[in-house]
Amino acid sequence: MKFVGAHVSAAGGVFNAPINAKEIGAKAFAIFTKNQRQWKAKPLTEDAVRKFKENLKAVGIKPEHVLPHDSYLINLGSPDPEKRRKSLEAFIDEVERCYQLGLKYLNFHPGSHLRKISEEECLKIVADSVNEAISRTRDIVLVIENTAGQGSNVGYRFEHIAQIIELVEDKSRIGVCLDTCHLFAAGYDIRTREAYEKTMEEFDQIVGFKYLKGMHLNDAKSQLGSRVDRHHSIGKGNIGLEAFRFIMNDPRLDNIPLILETIDPSIWKEEIELLYSLVE
Repeated sequence: MKFVGAHVSAAGGVFNAPINAKEIGAKAFAIFTKNQRQWKAKPLTEDAVRKFKENLKAVGIKPEHVLPHDSYLINLGSPDPEKRRKSLEAFIDEVERCYQLGLKYLNFHPGSHLRKISEEECLKIVADSVNEAISRTRDIVLVIENTAGQGSNVGYRFEHIAQIIELVEDKSRIGVCLDTCHLFAAGYDIRTREAYEKTMEEFDQIVGFKYLKGMHLNDAKSQLGSRVDRHHSIGKGNIGLEAFRFIMNDPRLDNIPLILETIDPSIWKEEIELLYSLVE
């Protein structure tokens, strides 16, 4: 079974997110557990945590179908030790917030070398950061998102993700989220049945479906292999609708959160309905 949703607002309190998800017909959702553009946030209150859990139960969405996203400020691969430490402490705070809310995952972008160190060195720093975060927290699976490879970001090749996983000591605490726009921009084609199967086979061989904990479903304004991260509405970009039909009928993608981060929140309800209509 497929669990489709979107990255919904948590404005007014994190406990509003499950209600916002239900309003668009979502069976899964993503959130920021704090303001993603600020380093620090007030701790979650007991009341907020209780309301979140109650609302989650009320809308019938399971914790494993929620895919929280960490702050965009965090760079676990920073070549600057001070900035990496600041990122790591903020990241650990977010892992703890997910744990408080009774969730299972925290989705993160691996990081950027800022053209000061090699990709290889950056990937090792990311893995070191992940190992420390795991050693200082409980239960939450840290979910690496593939990137478009824009700027100095690592994580745009399956090999990068595999390398981080290889260096993570506790493999039970690491996972992967595949973003379709990022895949496409990084040069992985999914537009035809043949191309889709080739890309997914490559992912399975290099990383492994056992690590796949979620997906971001986004069409792309950018071109194949452009390494430019520009999302578009489903079926309106350069990926096109067929790729999403393959996804919605792929049993390997059952029971994980499939999250829209498309550009027009006003049509998320329609996009969710559209995706479910593709199930054969």
